Amino acid sequence: MKWKVCGMREANNISEVAVLQPDYMGFIMWAGSKRYCSKPLHVPEGITKVGVFVDAAVGEIEDAIENHKLGAVQLHGNESPLLCRELQGKAQVIKAFGVGEAFDFDTLLDYLPYCDFFLFDTKGPMPGGNGTTFDWSILEKYPFDLPFFISGGIGLAEIDKINELRNTDLPVYAIDINSKFETAPALKDAEQLKKFKEKLVL
Repeated sequence: MKWKVCGMREANNISEVAVLQPDYMGFIMWAGSKRYCSKPLHVPEGITKVGVFVDAAVGEIEDAIENHKLGAVQLHGNESPLLCRELQGKAQVIKAFGVGEAFDFDTLLDYLPYCDFFLFDTKGPMPGGNGTTFDWSILEKYPFDLPFFISGGIGLAEIDKINELRNTDLPVYAIDINSKFETAPALKDAEQLKKFKEKLVL
């Protein structure tokens, strides 16, 4: 199982976290976030740099891919399947969806041909970073083969639940962590992240 640390910004903190070798490191390129990062910094080889966008124009995303050497884009707004298709082949396309009690997986059908991964986050007042988990049992109804990330308020307390997912047939590709490991917005506690990695069955 892969893991992603999102909401990065500061150079020293990026270096501290990079030592732990997460598979993905996310930079939120949406100005409405308290973790906003306009210019994602370099990450070491072996870590995929992810730009996180909310309803940005396709040209803006394409420019960011080229200018900041993004290996993946995470789309956290109401982006259309057509926009995902426009980005295909330019970077990995991760389309995020907020999951509530009555989530309808049929809404994903039109996105399937154009995304590399889905990401399921907790439905809340913000597009992401709400700091709460959703009921993961909803994922038992996931009907597709496309692998996905799980996000939303994940901390050390969720380790056992995460490891239990390994015993299911669900195509869980990665765990996305953010606010539960912060000492301040966009600043991650490297020691807590180290504990998380040690307990996670990769």
